[in-house]
Amino acid sequence: MARPTFRATPMQVQVPATSANLGPGFDCLALALGLHDRYVAQVTDEPGLDIDIVGEGADTVRRDEKNLLVKALYQGFDFMGGRPRGLALRALNVIPHGRGLGSSASAIVGGLVLARALVLSGKDRMDDEELLNLASKMEGHPDNVAAALLGGATIAWQEERHGQLVARAVGIIVDPRIKALAFIPSTCVATSKARKLLPESIPHPEAVANSTRTALLIHALVGRPDLLFAATEDFLHQKYRQEAMPKSFALVSKLRSARVAAFISGAGPTVLILHSGGAREVAELERAAGENFTVQELEISPSGATVVPT
Repeated sequence: MARPTFRATPMQVQVPATSANLGPGFDCLALALGLHDRYVAQVTDEPGLDIDIVGEGADTVRRDEKNLLVKALYQGFDFMGGRPRGLALRALNVIPHGRGLGSSASAIVGGLVLARALVLSGKDRMDDEELLNLASKMEGHPDNVAAALLGGATIAWQEERHGQLVARAVGIIVDPRIKALAFIPSTCVATSKARKLLPESIPHPEAVANSTRTALLIHALVGRPDLLFAATEDFLHQKYRQEAMPKSFALVSKLRSARVAAFISGAGPTVLILHSGGAREVAELERAAGENFTVQELEISPSGATVVPT
């Protein structure tokens, strides 16, 4: 492949937060939320990196080649045939880090989409399916990155092609009545730690129950929000992670005992509610948070990563 030609002008991309699993849909279902990180990059003649970060993680995120956004940019450039001499990069982060809202997926998808936008005819060199596959390899699983790329709700999976696993995803148009309410704690949980708590196998009846709920959840998201409580019941992963986030599980139990469609968002510890209620119902739900959570009302984002004017 010939070396790419880079745009001289800066490019900007916004990427939504995401919630994976949605209860039973472990590693396959995810939802894009109306909370966006923004990244701006410009190719420079001066070699090296010029990185500025504002907002979430500004005091802790690395400002070198080990920055996840930079890694994704370089992955994209390498796939398209070569890197520029230098990059000036700005990140405005609003998605909480380590809370199960897809901050790493945002950085990965944002970096890849930004790299493609900086290359003339970038979509001819890296289409969405190729971009998703690169993102999935970086993230380790395709659910969050699929929603971050496509928006709305997504079903993601992997299939074998020519002896290699390839990530695939399809979008679901979410019923416009459905909204989200996020209960965000101040504490973090690493995805790697949460995954280590999962068992190697589960009983067959629980697997069957989980399959039925996952199928029902897709139907509920499309047009039956009245089924969300039953559809978000999980038998596969949440209870095994309880020790890592006891306050979050206590809140989920409290909400579900009131027949609210609450679940752990991704690997946690954020608790997410899907609902179709009005302001009065939202106010009642917010009171359940207590002192341990910050509550944020979120729309479902119909769009995924989007190149926007600088």
